[in-house]
Amino acid sequence: MARFVQIIEFQTSRIEEIEELGRPSRTDGSTAPTFGRIVATADRDRPGTYFTIVEFESYESAMENSGRPETSDFAAKMAALCDGPPVFRNLDVIWEDTGGAAEHS
Repeated sequence: MARFVQIIEFQTSRIEEIEELGRPSRTDGSTAPTFGRIVATADRDRPGTYFTIVEFESYESAMENSGRPETSDFAAKMAALCDGPPVFRNLDVIWEDTGGAAEHS
């Protein structure tokens, strides 16, 4: 199975509220999270624009995560704090370079 990355782009003037909402809810719940890593970023060239990069072991684990009630709850609350609808990019990892030997999926 190929690794999978989801990038969520969103605009908000309420980033502190989204950060407060997002940190605990990502790992709360009755089962362990299926994501490997989450990176929250701010666009230096477009104030108020943010990207969340979520890494998964596979597309299937991403879909499992999407189907969880706590993920749906977080997404609805986050959307209410955004200035417009978030844009989702669903990406299969083709290759990566970690600074050492290249790894291929």
